[in-house]
Amino acid sequence: MRELNKARQRLNKTRTIRILRIVMPIVGIVTAVIFVPWNAVFLWVAPLSDTVQGELDRGVDRGFDGIIVYVDRAGEDPAVYTAGWHDRIEQVPADPQSLFKIASISKLYIATAAVMVDNDGTLSLDDTLAEHLPELVGQIEYADQITLRMMLQHRSGIPDFLDHPEFPWFEVLRDRTELEFAIDQPANFEPDTRYDYSNTNYLLIGSILDNALGYSHHQYIQDEILTPLGLNDTYNLLREVDLDDVASGYHYEIDEDFKELDHISPGGNMVATAQDVGVFLRALNDGSLLSDDEQALYASIYEYEHTGWVPGYQSIARYDEDTDTVVVLFANSTGGDTEATIHILFDRIARIAHN
Repeated sequence: MRELNKARQRLNKTRTIRILRIVMPIVGIVTAVIFVPWNAVFLWVAPLSDTVQGELDRGVDRGFDGIIVYVDRAGEDPAVYTAGWHDRIEQVPADPQSLFKIASISKLYIATAAVMVDNDGTLSLDDTLAEHLPELVGQIEYADQITLRMMLQHRSGIPDFLDHPEFPWFEVLRDRTELEFAIDQPANFEPDTRYDYSNTNYLLIGSILDNALGYSHHQYIQDEILTPLGLNDTYNLLREVDLDDVASGYHYEIDEDFKELDHISPGGNMVATAQDVGVFLRALNDGSLLSDDEQALYASIYEYEHTGWVPGYQSIARYDEDTDTVVVLFANSTGGDTEATIHILFDRIARIAHN
């Protein structure tokens, strides 16, 4: 009887393996079909439009509520293109002068400010986190070894507060700060041993700049970057603007407009028009914003382009040196296929703009 039971078990195991060999490829195919970002695929294989506007219209057809694109090619007048909605509920068309939450593109401005403050001797980027925020010793691992330079370069190993499983993506933090979701956590790695993008780095840089300057780094950015460049449509915080001027923001399968969701964390807080971001990006790249020493220092610590993402808002800002062209893309949709589609859409627009 015991041998019979063993034989039955072997037979059942063999049958199970045979069934899995048949079923698993089918499951894989079905899963791939279900979860493939089809809007991105269809956009990728579509023939390239003759114009930037044609690509924007196609982007709206592929799931974006509204799109704004700024193109500045050397030797030509800058142009702004729009498609879709500024406010889809009220059926207000996209406006080229709409303000937009630029999210992590804000990090370019903070990195620039940090370089300027280092250059004038207010602080040194080789100072440690512990020197400027001693209260975090014991709460952030390796605080006495992590330098400001490492934080700017995302080489600190400090955990990203956004990675915390309880971080409330779709809520305004009223009684808590983002830092609470990053302190008392093990480091991701020892300082300066590798790269790992962390929003906590720029949250801390913002606080360090405030302390070193003796006033808000927002004011410093206004005085030393925005005003000299004539960027009158760039703001440090959402609370500084009329909400009617801000494009609505939507997340996949959520009806709520995320326009009023306030983001105040340094490195993800700024609001601007596409044109203002484009003007800033060109100045950052062509040397008209920074001195030679500052430019050399900036080149050693951070990048010259960026993307941004907060609920309801995605953005990409890039400069192409070969064609001396700035392209900025804003889309007021997140979730679903949009995270994949926006990069394909940007690349297609850039190909047209560069040529």
